[in-house]
Amino acid sequence: MRVEPLVDKAKEAGAYLARVSFGTALVASIVLVYATIIAILSSSSDEDNRGRRRRSYGSTMFLPTDLFWYLDAGSSRRRRVEKDKGMSFIESVFSFVFGNGDPNDGLEERRWKMIGQYISSNGGVVTAEELAPYLDVPAPAEQTNSKDDESFILPVLLRFQGHPLVDDQGNILYRFPSLQRTASSKGGGSREYVGTRWSTMSSGIEKFMEEKPWEFSKANALERAMVAGLGGLNLFGVIILGNLLKQMTMTPGGLISFAAQLFPLLQIYAGSFFAIPLFRWLLLRKTNNDIARRNKAREERAQELLSPEPSLRRKLLSARDMAQRKVITPGEIVYTTEKDLLDQEYEVREWERRFKKLESD
Repeated sequence: MRVEPLVDKAKEAGAYLARVSFGTALVASIVLVYATIIAILSSSSDEDNRGRRRRSYGSTMFLPTDLFWYLDAGSSRRRRVEKDKGMSFIESVFSFVFGNGDPNDGLEERRWKMIGQYISSNGGVVTAEELAPYLDVPAPAEQTNSKDDESFILPVLLRFQGHPLVDDQGNILYRFPSLQRTASSKGGGSREYVGTRWSTMSSGIEKFMEEKPWEFSKANALERAMVAGLGGLNLFGVIILGNLLKQMTMTPGGLISFAAQLFPLLQIYAGSFFAIPLFRWLLLRKTNNDIARRNKAREERAQELLSPEPSLRRKLLSARDMAQRKVITPGEIVYTTEKDLLDQEYEVREWERRFKKLESD
């Protein structure tokens, strides 16, 4: 029995419970704070006024929850009609404070898949410039070290068991035997590996890897305004309640005593309700600026391949030509003495199977 699906479902249930609990806490805090304020004000009046205000309080204290839950249920019904494009009010509270998670989850897996597909589709021999649009490299104008520095390619060599080689013109190319197709898998002949335009050679593959910017919240503008308004209402009530508790001369009891014991938690909740989003907003500005800078650098690297300068064009053509000459056939595989013959035959078949599956995904 596999436990991974159960663990994933448990995580989803826990995350949903946390979202709902945090949103419900806002409603509970508002009700408790303003009910306590009414109780304190009522206790300072004479008995008749206290009785009338208690009756007024008793009929009022349930209205906020009824109103909030009515709005939440109504908005949920409207959103179901609108094909679930929004989120419930309770969930929008959590989204406003904590956001909605990393939009680039699984980025590394996507990066390696794109690189593997690109290398495989170009015959297993590529240049560093061709892989730069998928890696975290500076833009050409921002590159401070030598243009001949291709150390950024090292993780790719380690990942896909590649090695450098030098062509007749002294250009450094990179060959990945494990990603090099056999002649039986070429399909359309040499045109797949030899060409003069990068756009046609890499047809069907994304030209560069693009990261998604972080969103402050997936809640819409109306939902964010409602959440911020209720958060402000709660913060204002906590401030008023704190002043009233300081001015009390008698020992509180009942609801007032209960609220006084929870008051430090109410303060923390009300303060963090705005402190956390403010910190996130400042952090997201820097994070999104960094993402935009990396995306721009990768796009500029890709643009260099669309209109390569003469030296880069010759280097690309050399890689295509070497890929064509190095394309292996089942009967022309070069074996090494470092591994057993049967092991190498199995590895060749296994790599071929894995990348056929990769391309079909």
